[in-house]
Amino acid sequence: MIKESTFAKFNKIKSNDFKTDFANRGMGLENDINLANNYYRINDIAYVYKKPTPIKLVDVDYKKGIIKKAYFETPSTTDYNGIYNGKYIDFEAKETTSKTSFSLSNIHKHQINHLINVKNKGAISFIIVRFTTLGETYYLSTENLECFIKNNERKSIPVTFFREYGTMIKIKYSPRIDYIEIINKLYFGGNNYDEKKKQNCQQTCK
Repeated sequence: MIKESTFAKFNKIKSNDFKTDFANRGMGLENDINLANNYYRINDIAYVYKKPTPIKLVDVDYKKGIIKKAYFETPSTTDYNGIYNGKYIDFEAKETTSKTSFSLSNIHKHQINHLINVKNKGAISFIIVRFTTLGETYYLSTENLECFIKNNERKSIPVTFFREYGTMIKIKYSPRIDYIEIINKLYFGGNNYDEKKKQNCQQTCK
């Protein structure tokens, strides 16, 4: 619940100082991606934006301009979307402290369905997962995410799956997280690298 504040103060809190597990979870990875997106825009490479977390206002004093009560709502889709090289891209970014796996409970089912739906319509969709304890960050295509879910009953994806079927995003100087480099390799590099991984996944991840 958001305590009483003016609209001006609320905007400041929302962007910088509001301390809750929900609002600030994954801020390290989120910050790296936001910086990357700024880099892409400044250099006219890609235009990708983070969608703000929706907030439901419950009690507002409009005369005084005071929010008395409000709640964070569950996002309807994913965190990031935009366009690159004529293709719509859509993805979700998450962090985990686990050394062994990434729990699927970290992503809402409707978000996974959204990634699959836009992928089926020709979008480049994926998840970025950072294993903070291991210092490893991975790009995993929606094709391979969907493959894992269809062929496994377990509720978490082993880090070994990311290592085999995902692509590690190496930390660089600028931008630190260059996921466009991965997209270039997978979709615009003149090879079928991702398709091979998809086929291998379907054959072996059961």
